[in-house]
Formats: sequence, C-alpha cells, structure tokens
Amino acid sequence: MPPKIIYKGENMDTVQYILVAVFIVATIVGYLVINKVPSLLHTPLMSGMNALSGVTVIGAIAATAFVIENLSSGNTFLGIIFGMIAIILAMINVVGGFAVTNRMLKMFNRKKEKVNE
Repeated sequence: MPPKIIYKGENMDTVQYILVAVFIVATIVGYLVINKVPSLLHTPLMSGMNALSGVTVIGAIAATAFVIENLSSGNTFLGIIFGMIAIILAMINVVGGFAVTNRMLKMFNRKKEKVNE
C-alpha cells in the first residue's frame, strides 16, 4: 500500500514564487528564440542541444534521489512518481534528439555510386 500523501496546506515561500517566475520566463524566452531560428539551422541547433539535454537527465535523477533519501517527509510517494516521470521524459528527449541527429547526418552522406561490372 502506498504511503499517504500529506498536504500541510502551507503557502508558497518567496523562493518558490521566484522559481515559478523563472520557469515561466524561460518558457516564453525559449519559445521566442526557437521561432526566430531559420528552418535551415533548426536541426543542427537541435543536435547541438542534445549534450545539454543530458543535464536534464542528471537533474531528474538527482531530484528523485533526494526524495528517496528523505523518505521521512510527507510527500515521498508523489515525489517518487514525479521523479520517475521526469527521468522517463528526459531520456525520451535525449534518445529522440540523437535519433533525429543521426537521420540528419545520414542526409549529408554521399551515396556510393554503383559500379557496373
């Protein structure tokens, strides 16, 4: 049986408000930056970002490990579920990015001409 999820009804701290604001601003700025990139450069830009996507995986693993290490807190079950979802989505992002990069690189390979014997 999963542990009970306890909600204490506490208000958000100032730090949490700042983190939410940073997330919203980063989402808007990211959307605007990606829309300004020409379509010709979009795939090479995305392939370069695959290395940075690995940081997302590390962050998701670290956050989940922090929740598991502090099992005495009230919302551990919810934290573990969100952590698992974050790890899975981050890995899908990384694997999908590398697959697209691989397809892009195959487009630039010269085809070997068949020699008639």
